[in-house]
Amino acid sequence: MKGRFLICPFLINLTSKSWSTARNDTIMTRTPYFKLITLLLLNTFFILYTYAQDPKYPATLTVAKDGSGNYSTIQEAVNSIRDLGELEVKIYIKNGIYKEKLIIPSWKIKIALVGESTENTIITNADYSGKANPLGKDVFGHTTFSTYTSFTVLVQGNDIHFENLSIINSAGRVGQAVALHVEGDRFIAKNCRFMGNQDTLYTAVENSRQYYQNCYIEGTTDFIFGKATVVFQNCTIKSLSDSYITAASTSAQQKFGFVFQNCKLIADPLVTKAYLGRPWRPYAKTVFMSCSLGKHILPEGWNPWKGDLMFPDKELTVFYAEYKNNGDGASPKTRLPWAKQLTYKEAKSYTLENILGGTDQWNPIKN
Repeated sequence: MKGRFLICPFLINLTSKSWSTARNDTIMTRTPYFKLITLLLLNTFFILYTYAQDPKYPATLTVAKDGSGNYSTIQEAVNSIRDLGELEVKIYIKNGIYKEKLIIPSWKIKIALVGESTENTIITNADYSGKANPLGKDVFGHTTFSTYTSFTVLVQGNDIHFENLSIINSAGRVGQAVALHVEGDRFIAKNCRFMGNQDTLYTAVENSRQYYQNCYIEGTTDFIFGKATVVFQNCTIKSLSDSYITAASTSAQQKFGFVFQNCKLIADPLVTKAYLGRPWRPYAKTVFMSCSLGKHILPEGWNPWKGDLMFPDKELTVFYAEYKNNGDGASPKTRLPWAKQLTYKEAKSYTLENILGGTDQWNPIKN
């Protein structure tokens, strides 16, 4: 029954009139309680009605390129979901190569994209900064793509969850070319691959909290960058060239920036000189904890981004730290003097609750 429920008239009547045949003391002691119970029942019916899944907006959808699902493109499935919906909608995506520039706008929230398999459920696009826009102009009047519009997938909605997906920018080594651009809050990615070259993963905005678990991220230069507060757990980070892994732009107001825990840093065989990070902006914050660092990580570990005329001397405000890393690239004694090794007491504060909790006490493991 679409968006409807029935309330027994008897219950409604009991809320508006007393038991005229009862004794006065019965009326005084029993009627208020009965009214309260009745109102609670009505409230329950209202809640059930409000959160009932309208058949027009099902709780699960399937995307398949061969036409065997509800939709053949992921964008069509996202567009079909109720705006600002109260319930999470799962979009199951069958194996295939989906050549899309996927946008999940801010009014599409609580969506889970779940691939059939990480290696074979692929979303790919090939835009890059400076490439001519085939549509002529974007909404801002620009005729070419920029770093910020070069994405394969853009997430602006809150409470978006990705699982078992590969998101690729296949433009090649042509400059900035983002695979995943995330602006929404409480974003989760599990068992996903993010593949590109320069600027693969853009964790864009200050008020965004993001969590990546068991993911694979590869790139050349600054391939994990942005303002967001982000935790990476048990991820594999692969450098494809001699360059920089992270480029955080954490604001001065944020306590945490990028936190890597139990991650593995590997490299292409030809890569021998990679930095853990360099600060895109002053106050950048990046921490590697209990990570395996390959021999491609340089002894100094970090780079201050010298020559930035707009933001000179960024090493004076950044917070770059490590804790109990291991592997050939772990070398605490040779790190730059302004980089830090956390104490045990300091490291204890790096919990998901402290880093990502916020005022709503969000925990991506429990949610």
